[in-house]
Amino acid sequence: MKRTHTCGELNYKDINKKVTLAGWCSTRRDHGGVIFIDLRDRYGITQVVFDPSHALQSHKTAETMRREDVIIVEGHVRKRPKGMENEKLVTGKIEVLVDKIIGINKAETPPLEIDDRIEAGEEMRLKYRYLDLRRPIMQKQLMFRHQLAMAIREYFDNLNFVEIETPVLIKSTPEGARDYLVPSRIHPGRFYSLPQSPQIYKQILMIAGFDRYYQIARCLRDEDLRADRQPEHTQVDVEMSFAEVDDILHLTEGLIKHVFRKMLNRDVKVPFKRFTYHTAMDKYCTDKPDIRFGMECCTVTDIVKNSEFKVFLDVIKKNGIVKALNAEDCGEKLSRNKIDELIEFAKQNGAQGLAWMKVTKNGLESNIVKFFPQKVQNQLLEKTNAKPNDLLLFAADAPKIVNDVLSKLRMEIAHSLKLAKEDFGFCFVTDFPMFEWNEDEQKWDFSHNPFTMPKEEYWKYLEKEPHKVISYQYDFVMNGGELFSGSIRNNIPELQERTFKVTGMSNEEIKERFGFLLEAYKYGAPIHAGFGLGFDRLAALMQGMHDIREVIAFPKNKAAESLMDSAPSEVSERQLEELHIKLDFVKETVNVVFSKIRDILNKEKIEYEVLQHKPVFTSKEAAEVRGTELKQGTKALICKTEEGFIQAVVSGAKELDIEKLQQFTLFKKIELADAKEVRKVTGCNIGSVPPFGNLFNLKVYFDKSVVENEIVAFNAGTHTKSIKMKAKDLVRVVNPIVWEFSK
Repeated sequence: MKRTHTCGELNYKDINKKVTLAGWCSTRRDHGGVIFIDLRDRYGITQVVFDPSHALQSHKTAETMRREDVIIVEGHVRKRPKGMENEKLVTGKIEVLVDKIIGINKAETPPLEIDDRIEAGEEMRLKYRYLDLRRPIMQKQLMFRHQLAMAIREYFDNLNFVEIETPVLIKSTPEGARDYLVPSRIHPGRFYSLPQSPQIYKQILMIAGFDRYYQIARCLRDEDLRADRQPEHTQVDVEMSFAEVDDILHLTEGLIKHVFRKMLNRDVKVPFKRFTYHTAMDKYCTDKPDIRFGMECCTVTDIVKNSEFKVFLDVIKKNGIVKALNAEDCGEKLSRNKIDELIEFAKQNGAQGLAWMKVTKNGLESNIVKFFPQKVQNQLLEKTNAKPNDLLLFAADAPKIVNDVLSKLRMEIAHSLKLAKEDFGFCFVTDFPMFEWNEDEQKWDFSHNPFTMPKEEYWKYLEKEPHKVISYQYDFVMNGGELFSGSIRNNIPELQERTFKVTGMSNEEIKERFGFLLEAYKYGAPIHAGFGLGFDRLAALMQGMHDIREVIAFPKNKAAESLMDSAPSEVSERQLEELHIKLDFVKETVNVVFSKIRDILNKEKIEYEVLQHKPVFTSKEAAEVRGTELKQGTKALICKTEEGFIQAVVSGAKELDIEKLQQFTLFKKIELADAKEVRKVTGCNIGSVPPFGNLFNLKVYFDKSVVENEIVAFNAGTHTKSIKMKAKDLVRVVNPIVWEFSK
């Protein structure tokens, strides 16, 4: 080994030892000719000293050292001078007097600080992830992840579970999200799928007799991203034969108790609370309830139908519902201005409005109380368990809208008032509906896993009344987020076929997609159950974070891109030929967009410059290859509203503030379109859309930051071609609405 010790290892007992240390120069200080360098590795920091009176040549070399140079030094451990100890460091009582430098590898000035106190922007952190990962906080978070995986393996190993790897190249089967497809070179026109989960294979392992299986498995899903979602993620995949729901829930409680004690030295109380799906939706308006605080909801439709409040009565006539949220002890905490903000929040999330009543010692107070007879008021107080100083909030609309609004409102109030009493809250939700109605396609879909066993007493409803079928589906919820979804599996091939047919699958389709599984079932399949727990999410939440990218070494951004290595990237024509793939459609679409822009500019006799360059996927990269300032670039974003799609354009140095845009445009809801929607609307991939929304028949909004430039540059329908022109000319041909909605 090049080193004898790590930089977090030496202490007072090692004084006078000859040692060799290696690491990165974290800081450098020159105190009267003596140079002090904090040498850093993933284990810690050791102060090394270069004294010209002791080793002149080493000192001269140290004078040229900069941050992030990698050095290997040899020296002796000595006690730090009195008053110079650093109690915050394990190595804070000693330092190493350097005898000689064995090796040095110079570093350029890093584009971001290797300092936990200075956090760079997301784009920079992902672009230079190898530098971001040097930060002690990131190394600590990934070490936590490693140790958590070890603790999980320890738990399952002690219970006689067997860790078995399942294939990564598999047959494409529906799992709820889009598959990533891999073309086969050997079999032209045929594709493998990357696994969304090991679901079918672990069920086959149960048939094969491996009654207790687990795997820390990589799973891949082509879906739109957010803070707790990535195209590739890790799950703790578990399956157990001859198991009932209680067995799986007890197993989960034991796992959580074990890892929390091992990792956080916390004693988690079990058993966890259990709710049926119906109860969770009624009390919390969501099947992922955060139980760390109260503020429960209840349906009051039957009560308020006897009122004279026209808003509620009109909703009830249209088969809508009215639900009340009891914001306990919030009568004084939430001012009238804050209530008005909550009303606006409810509208932004799809509600027509929000009614409210304060509970006082004398009863209910509100500007709408006069429409509610005393008997109705008394019934409301009783149903909501309201007491003086509570605040009742009412939503009235279709059930889905009411539940969605109240669940978000509940979380918004809890967050703003910091109502969560505990760091962690766990519960199970059971007895989910087997099917849900797909309004767009006018058909039944599986609510969860298609391999779930319906409860026997509901089999009779499968063909004629699917909405009545309840399944052995269960979810595990932590802090209002789903940690896993699991079920008792359907191990009866005839019954499995019946459930497939409810969703419209033909016999041929069933055989093509799942024939091998149904065939396996014919040879003796035990009853079995399991789950797939989100490992990234657990690792993040246990450390007090919500963004799983903070516990993943090399995550993707929200456009499913890796900024560090520019994936996904173009490949050679030869590779495409070997895989029998043509990109004619993509190239044609891109050329059409660019051609239309060029035709418009030529027709208006506008001066512009076309720039050909390497593929760029970030505003910073684009500015570099174009030779422009960051602010001169444009981010042309496609947004989805309740009335259709719009385009919002901000400077490359800014971000879109959706809330500001929403307030200005008066749309009830605005959200960024996903990759599929962007391509459908514009024919372009995300990041290559030009600020010419009028080409796509979209209403266009320009932020002031765009028009403040003299020159602007933007991608012209492709990541490899840009147009540079005057901002005033761009405004003239696009004719956007200009306002301020960036941050």
